[in-house]
Amino acid sequence: MNDRRPPRRDTAEPHRRAEAAASHAARREGDPPRERWPVILENQPNADYALIDSGDGEKLEQYGPYRIVRPEAQALWRRALGNAEWRKADAVFTGDTDEEGLGRWRFPGPPLGETWPMRHDGIDYLGRFTSFRHVGVFPEQAAHWAHMEGQIRTAGRKVRVLNLFGYTGLASLVAARAGAEVTHIDASKKAIGWARENQERAGLSDRPIRWICEDAALFVEREIRRGSRYDIVLLDPPAYGRGPKGEVWQLFDNLPAMVDLCRDVLSDRPLALVLTAYAIRASFLAFHTLVRDAFAGMGGTVESGELVIREKAAGRALSTSMFSRWVA
Repeated sequence: MNDRRPPRRDTAEPHRRAEAAASHAARREGDPPRERWPVILENQPNADYALIDSGDGEKLEQYGPYRIVRPEAQALWRRALGNAEWRKADAVFTGDTDEEGLGRWRFPGPPLGETWPMRHDGIDYLGRFTSFRHVGVFPEQAAHWAHMEGQIRTAGRKVRVLNLFGYTGLASLVAARAGAEVTHIDASKKAIGWARENQERAGLSDRPIRWICEDAALFVEREIRRGSRYDIVLLDPPAYGRGPKGEVWQLFDNLPAMVDLCRDVLSDRPLALVLTAYAIRASFLAFHTLVRDAFAGMGGTVESGELVIREKAAGRALSTSMFSRWVA
């Protein structure tokens, strides 16, 4: 699966403490939730974003006004469109290791700035050319955002959302627009800065969003001790990362304890936990089983599968990530 972002500061000693505690913990009692798999959630081409074509290890995308070419290891097939269409790209990620930021992008036409205006479902934000090939948004997540927004709008009460490893904040903005109180956690100061900028651009500065630059596990542990609880938890961890003191996050080592913490921070009227994973060698069934075990005795349903983007040129489905979500 695609590597979402570079190694970043989202781990610390609490991960190891939680992992050690969980390694010998008894399995949770109670019946496991109902299950539904495989579930394929797909994003269709729209006015805000479209996967135009893919193949030969690359993808051609439309982000707002710009066409962008980026590497895509999943695109094992041949391109559907000819070279003439691909040459219309406004930006091509080169990945030159000697360059940083915009230097890792090639602009066939006029040079572009670092950011450009984008929109998702009426929410304005900034796209951004980064040195690690991403552009500040992951459009395949739109299926999760729409599901979450529906839960918030139909809850009939104030919903609290915790967005862990929240990156540049599109999920947080969708939740806030729907009426939720949002806490957004990311260990990258730069990502938090982008998220705040997006909130202002979206015209949602008056919505209750807490932007917190902190280790995710440390924050959740403290919230549990404080008795602070959330109705929806979004969990989108990197495959690998480093903490502020050089601690190493490995998804396979640390995720089980993190899922347990997320269950414990849910309210007594929870709505959902959504786990998404990128850039790992595993089946979605591994995460399905993990979440189903962790939520034993909670009722509800665990749905698991893949997030895909439907291609415009030939209608092929490009898999981007795997997910597992518990829904009350």
